[in-house]
Amino acid sequence: MSWQGAVERTVTGMGYDVVDTERSAGGLLRVYIDRVPDRVYATGPGESVTVEDCEVVTRQLQYVLEVEAVDYARLEVSSPGLDRPLRKPADWDRFVGNQIDLTLRLPFQNRRKWRGALQPREGGGWRLVLPATGGAEPEQALDFELDEVREARLVPVIDFKGRRRASEPNKQDGGQD
Repeated sequence: MSWQGAVERTVTGMGYDVVDTERSAGGLLRVYIDRVPDRVYATGPGESVTVEDCEVVTRQLQYVLEVEAVDYARLEVSSPGLDRPLRKPADWDRFVGNQIDLTLRLPFQNRRKWRGALQPREGGGWRLVLPATGGAEPEQALDFELDEVREARLVPVIDFKGRRRASEPNKQDGGQD
């Protein structure tokens, strides 16, 4: 069995999603994990990967990789980050409605990079609902298939105050962020 197979089997068996794996020079083995929606974890509530999640998965992977005789010098287990990549078809389904940055394999209208809200397209495929650029300009959309995508990532949403969503204006300073 390959090291990727051992990692995938172990991490999914623990109830987590493997977002990505990579092996680099010097024996570094990196595993990016995510929590599965609507699942309860012994490490605590929430949708985001915790340090405890990474610790639990690291300990189990160290054991499995030793049993499988996988040669590595260092193992890193972490969350995929705020700009999580969309790799598998299930990722696309999970993040419908979210803002994503999309890079196409071939340019469309002389552009490869697009940003918008991810939506499924009736009859199959995907749609990126683009933000209106002018005051009276109607909403536009870019339809695409997954095989046309070079890379897709969630647009990070950061709210240090924790009291409002990124799309809500800051009422304390008159709506200026």
